[in-house]
Amino acid sequence: MSLDTEKLAIVKSSAPVLKENSTEIGKRFYELLFTKVPELCNIFNQTNQKRGFQQEALVYAVYAAGENIDKLENINQLVERIAEKHVSLGVEPEQYPIVGKVLIQAVQDVLGDAATDDVIEAWGTAYDYIANLFIEIEQKKYHETEQQDGGWTGFREFVVDETIQETNDVVSFCLKPKDGQPISPYKAGQYLTIKADIDGEPHTHMRQYSLSGPSGKGYYKISVKREKGHGEVPDGIVSTYLHDQVSEGDTLEFSAPAGDFTITSEKDPIVLLSGGIGLTPVVGMLETLAEKEPERPVTFIHATQNSSAHAMKAHIEQIAEGHSNISSFVCYDSPNDKDRESRNFDKEGFVDLPWLQSILSCGNDADFYCCGPAPFMKAVDKGLKEWGISSAKRHYELFNPLSILNEANEDKEAAVL
Repeated sequence: MSLDTEKLAIVKSSAPVLKENSTEIGKRFYELLFTKVPELCNIFNQTNQKRGFQQEALVYAVYAAGENIDKLENINQLVERIAEKHVSLGVEPEQYPIVGKVLIQAVQDVLGDAATDDVIEAWGTAYDYIANLFIEIEQKKYHETEQQDGGWTGFREFVVDETIQETNDVVSFCLKPKDGQPISPYKAGQYLTIKADIDGEPHTHMRQYSLSGPSGKGYYKISVKREKGHGEVPDGIVSTYLHDQVSEGDTLEFSAPAGDFTITSEKDPIVLLSGGIGLTPVVGMLETLAEKEPERPVTFIHATQNSSAHAMKAHIEQIAEGHSNISSFVCYDSPNDKDRESRNFDKEGFVDLPWLQSILSCGNDADFYCCGPAPFMKAVDKGLKEWGISSAKRHYELFNPLSILNEANEDKEAAVL
C-alpha cells in the first residue's frame, strides 16, 4: 500500500492542524473508543487517562507519523518504541481497523468543517498504511520473542519468590516462573508488563515495570514505587495493589521482556543518569556493565530527595567499590539532618551542566542513558544539548507516556520518549 502524491500532500499539510488540536482529539478519541469497544479499557492506563498523558501521546504519534509519512525512517525510534509497547500489551492485528475508524471519527468531530472529505480520505489511507507497517513489525517481534530460549507470547504466571523493602515507598519483587521452565534473557533497560485483575476494579490493568537487575539469574526482578495521588488524580491502582496486596508466594502474570531503552553503544564511556524511581532500568544497566564490561568507563549519577528516598543505595555503592572502572555520584535536593551530618551525597540541589562537567573525566565524549521524572529529564536534556551532545548519544526512558521532552516536538534531534 502506498499514498499517491495528492494524498501525501494533504496528510503532510494537515498534520500541524492535528497537532494544534491534539488535546481535544485525544480526549474525543478515548471517549469514543471506550464507548464502542469497552474491552480495550483493559489495555490503556486509566490513571494516565485522567492525567491527560495518554491523550497527548496518542495525537503526537499521529502527528509525527503524518508529518513524516513519506520518510518514516525519520521516526524509527518512535515506531520502535510504540511497537515494543504494543507487543508487551498483546495488541492484535484485528484491533487496528476499529481504532482507525474511531480516530478518524474523533478528527472529524473536533475539526468540524476543516475535516473535509479529501482530508478524511487521505488520513484514512495514511492510517491504513501506518497500521500495516506496525502489524508487520509486531508480528515479527512476537515470533522472535516466542522462538528464543525461554520465550513466550501472551501472559505467563510467575511466583513472587522474594520481596525487598528498598525504601518506605519502593518494593522489589523477585519473580520465578510458576511452571519451573526457563525464562527468556533480556537486555538491560527493558521492562515486564503485568496483567492485574484486582478485586473491585471493573477492568484488567496492565502496567510496565523496568527490570532492575541483570539478565541470566533464573528470575526477574522489578522494583515498584507506590504512586501517590494528588488533587483529582488517584493513587496508582497497580502500584498500590502490589504494595498492599501482593506477598511472597503469590502468583502474578507477565508478558515477556520488551522495550527499546537498551545499551546500543559499544566502545565509548557510558554515563547513567537517573532521578527518583528512574534508577530501576539504569541499575540493571550498571550491574550488566559491571559484570560484562569491567574495563569500560562507567559513571552512575542518581538524583533523589534524600537518603530516605534513595532506593538500592548500599547495593550501588557496593558495585562501585568493587569495580575500578565505575564512579558513582549522588545528588540530593532536600538532604535531611542525617545526610548533612554524614555527607553521604555529592551535591545538594539539582543536576546541572556545570556539575556534570566538573565530575565527568570523560568530558562529553560519552553516551548518556537517562531515566527519571519529566522535570529531571527536561533539565538533563537541556544541559546535554548545551554541551553539544548529539542526539545519537542521548538515550532516554520516560515512564509517563508523554510525547517527548516538552518543546521537543519542535526539536528534530530530540530523542523520542
